[in-house]
Amino acid sequence: MHAISEALDRVSTAIKNAAIRAGRKPSDVTLVAASKKTEILQIEAAIAWGLRIFGENRVQEAHAKFLDSALIKKIEALHLIGPLQTNKVKKVVGQFDLIHSVDSLHLAEKIEKEALRQGITQSILIEVNIAGEENKHGVSLAQTPNLVEAIRKLAHLKLLGLMTIPPLTESAEAARPYFSKLRKLGESLELHKFSMGMSRDFEVAIEEGATWVRPGTAIFGRRTL
Repeated sequence: MHAISEALDRVSTAIKNAAIRAGRKPSDVTLVAASKKTEILQIEAAIAWGLRIFGENRVQEAHAKFLDSALIKKIEALHLIGPLQTNKVKKVVGQFDLIHSVDSLHLAEKIEKEALRQGITQSILIEVNIAGEENKHGVSLAQTPNLVEAIRKLAHLKLLGLMTIPPLTESAEAARPYFSKLRKLGESLELHKFSMGMSRDFEVAIEEGATWVRPGTAIFGRRTL
């Protein structure tokens, strides 16, 4: 699994350099390894390198790989970076350190109810459909302020910031306007943390203010999804 170590060296260096280019501290950017469809040996290799924060897209897969195994004791945090269905809320609240994909008040209220039941505060991000794509999850740009206002009234949710997945563009640079738009939206709402940027565009996302980046392929290689 030497390839994993080399890939993480490259990604780590790229994160550092992008932050410096933007006049930011590299420590302000957190690497969340998107580990969907990865093998346990690959995850163990990443942990051996020093990676401690992973992001999973699917609740069932996250339980099988992390939450119901000894691996959960070897990492610092597990994030849910994929869509969350309301019927899976009980398997997520209190299990994942951060939910990146809250996109409706209905879902937020379900999470609030479960967090109240457990007596905890659940950290979340609001997922914004920054380009208004019909096939994408996320609240619309126009409705984001209303959702932020409503969620801030829920006592057991801690809203940390915003998340987005930009449209598939021909180049990383072409994604820059979407990242910039999310940052400006967040700042207008007094939110200053952003989950944005995957393998092909995380450096541009960092230059535009990302605080969490979610590369997967750049670390683990192409997987059968």
